[in-house]
Amino acid sequence: MTTFDQNALFQAACAARTHAYAPYSGFRVGAALLCEDGRIFTGCNVENAAYPLCTCAERTALCTAVSQGARRFLAIAIAGGTDEDCTQPCAPCGGCRQNLAEFCGADFPVLLSDGIHPLGELLPGVFRLPQD
Repeated sequence: MTTFDQNALFQAACAARTHAYAPYSGFRVGAALLCEDGRIFTGCNVENAAYPLCTCAERTALCTAVSQGARRFLAIAIAGGTDEDCTQPCAPCGGCRQNLAEFCGADFPVLLSDGIHPLGELLPGVFRLPQD
């Protein structure tokens, strides 16, 4: 596993969480995605009255990174919930796990408030297209 400043990455996720737009659920989430080149892309959840149109923090960070040319990632930190101090673990939803798996391997570290979880443990049986 790659070495990175876990505290700094988690604090970046907590900071991103403050920008969340969650008037319906009150469940605010922030994510901080560390790129191989050292850049950190953050994202927050954005709710919508039409719930299927909501955007997750993890996908916001990932899409922002990809739109800036990043394709290789070292870790992601996720902070979320209704508490103010980011102490409750907030695992990524299944869709976000699959989106991360598009770019990251099974050993990719997902940092939550309770520690690091390899992506492969969070998403066993990842969907992949058959290779020729």
